[in-house]
Amino acid sequence: MDAQRNLEHVLRAAREVFGELGYGAPMEDVARRARVGVGTVYRRFPSKDVLVRRIAEEETARLTDQARAALGQENEPWSALARFLRTSVASGAGRLLPPQVLRVGVEVEAEIRLPQQRQAALAAPAQPELRLVERTPSPEDEPDDAGAAALLEVVGQLVERARAAGELRPDVTVADVLLVIATAAPSLPDAAQQAAASARLLDILLDGLRSRPLG
Repeated sequence: MDAQRNLEHVLRAAREVFGELGYGAPMEDVARRARVGVGTVYRRFPSKDVLVRRIAEEETARLTDQARAALGQENEPWSALARFLRTSVASGAGRLLPPQVLRVGVEVEAEIRLPQQRQAALAAPAQPELRLVERTPSPEDEPDDAGAAALLEVVGQLVERARAAGELRPDVTVADVLLVIATAAPSLPDAAQQAAASARLLDILLDGLRSRPLG
């Protein structure tokens, strides 16, 4: 029972510390917040990378669940996308959004657009070609990549529905939506101030995402 309680304290502390200071925060800060010795943290997580990976995977799964809930509970495409963003930002997800997710998001968008760029290049003067270098994933990458892929798929559905309804700017991508989550979750010392700032910033960003009627 004590071991399980210590694990829960460490995970809670890690979420708080990494949320406030980023994934670069030292393990000592996590141990201090959890009120356990740093040796206890290392017994559960033999390296900081393992702990970061655990928190990042949990956060990615939570975001995916929030996106699926928005898809299933909102009939209006814009309402579904806005609900997902508001829920994610209010939960503080942006402060723990794994860099892996943003990287994969950008790569997916680049892969989608690259064929179009190549078609345009056939009729245009020769320009230096952008080459995407794929990295062969290692076994350690697979869980992160799988979680990121699931998140990108469901957020992609939210984006496509809102775009098809004419409610989302046509140039907005999945990566942009994830960036909104990361941007609209500032870490401030006062909880009330933080919530107010996040809500205000998200309202501004949502207004920027929405399409405007011509004329």
